[in-house]
Amino acid sequence: MRWALVKVCLAVTVMVVVAFAVPLGLVVKEMARDRALTNAERIAAGIGPALAITTDAEQLERAVGSTEAGAGGRIAVHVPRGSAEGMSAVRIGEPRAGGADVERASGAGTSSLVEVAGGHALLQPIAVEGDRVAVVEVFVPAGELTEGVTLAWLVLAGVGLALVAGSVAVADRLGTRMVRPARRLAGAAHDLGEGKLGVRVEESGPSELRSAAVAFNSMADQVALLLANERELAADLSHRLRTPLTVLRLNAASLGDSGAAEQTRQAVAQLEREIDQIIAAVREQRGRPAGQQAAAVAGCDVSAVIRERMEFWSALAEDERRSARLAGVDRPAQVPVARAELVAAVDALIGNVFRHTPEGTDFSVDVHHAGDAVIVLASDAGPGIRDPEAALTRGLGEGGPGSTGLGLDIVRRVAESTGGDVRIGRSVLGGAEIRLWLALRPGPAAADGERRRQRHRVVRGRRGRAADGAPAGPGADDGGGAGAAAPGTGRGAGKGVGTGASGPGSGAAGTGPGAAAGASAGARRA
Repeated sequence: MRWALVKVCLAVTVMVVVAFAVPLGLVVKEMARDRALTNAERIAAGIGPALAITTDAEQLERAVGSTEAGAGGRIAVHVPRGSAEGMSAVRIGEPRAGGADVERASGAGTSSLVEVAGGHALLQPIAVEGDRVAVVEVFVPAGELTEGVTLAWLVLAGVGLALVAGSVAVADRLGTRMVRPARRLAGAAHDLGEGKLGVRVEESGPSELRSAAVAFNSMADQVALLLANERELAADLSHRLRTPLTVLRLNAASLGDSGAAEQTRQAVAQLEREIDQIIAAVREQRGRPAGQQAAAVAGCDVSAVIRERMEFWSALAEDERRSARLAGVDRPAQVPVARAELVAAVDALIGNVFRHTPEGTDFSVDVHHAGDAVIVLASDAGPGIRDPEAALTRGLGEGGPGSTGLGLDIVRRVAESTGGDVRIGRSVLGGAEIRLWLALRPGPAAADGERRRQRHRVVRGRRGRAADGAPAGPGADDGGGAGAAAPGTGRGAGKGVGTGASGPGSGAAGTGPGAAAGASAGARRA
């Protein structure tokens, strides 16, 4: 399209230049010829007064020699012989025209131009005494007839070329202005078709392309919104299902130790495992690259989300006599992560503290602002994490009984969707420190997120096969380990129920008043 516009503009400009430059060049040539002939007529007219006074050869020769053209040998005077006695023929200068041409001009009585060697000769007849007609011959060199024509033609050609070049440049700029938005729109449509829902088109260019860009951006926003709503609905599924399960668990715990009560508790556990499998399947669908792009489109404020979630968890922290410190959330920090995803990640970070550390353990959440990233640090004063790699490869749906996979895997997926990562280390409080790195400008690392998840699945599969049939240790899975650490006690049951989507907790086996109290605390947390 761009080159087609350039070719059209080039053809039109060339035709216009030719249509005007060629006639103008011919006019310039004719004007130069007329200028040379007019000058020759003026020179011939300058000899006329001398011929009117005398036809004496010596005096005429002196008059001719006094002019610039005569001194240059360009003037010749032909005076014919008269009928009276003493009127002889006179020839002054160096004649170039033939005798027949001179006689023809003398007989016609009008000036004429004849071609001679090296140029042209102007023959101007002038009446002299004795009824004779003298002829003044003025030589006009060929160069004088075309003087200035070559320069004028070169100027015209230069102007024409400049006009052609200018028109091509203007056409190229116009073509670029039209083609570039069209290419951006085509590229964005291709990226959108590949599942990159974060792509948008700059609304620039001609009005038609701007309208197309607006329509494309509106369509992409709608697609991203629909996918974000679907993901948010799937993320809320666990909370909606945990509420009736909590009631069933409380009722089952109050049935005592009879055989029917045990069967009821086993049925509740079986139902919970089935629901966990459904949630894991939904999460696996939500973990695909298209979903990651939808999350990146929405975006949210990290500081606002952490403040909100810390306020949510503060009631449980107060019940368990935990001191919570919050820092770095006074400054907004927008990240390319959907709010629902970040809420799930923050809940997983804080929930791990409550599930895997004793009551009374202090913890803190800090937000740091880097140049190209936002870093969230979740630190605690607990025993720490013995196997960080195992903690990061958990949460893929094949953990211990009752695990939904909603643990540090959520955190890892959120980080990788932005091109960041998750690191586990030792905190200044003495326990574990989980660092969540959220990149503000997703780069090549974000495109490698799916490959990293595939590697995590491979490691997960190997660990699962190696530990097949082995009982899970303390904290071996998000949510399940904490409850299992104290089976048969009220506190273990409370921790098992209170994990919400992060794991049902096998502490449901606990009975007695402590179980009811623990379940109540867990219900407030969920």
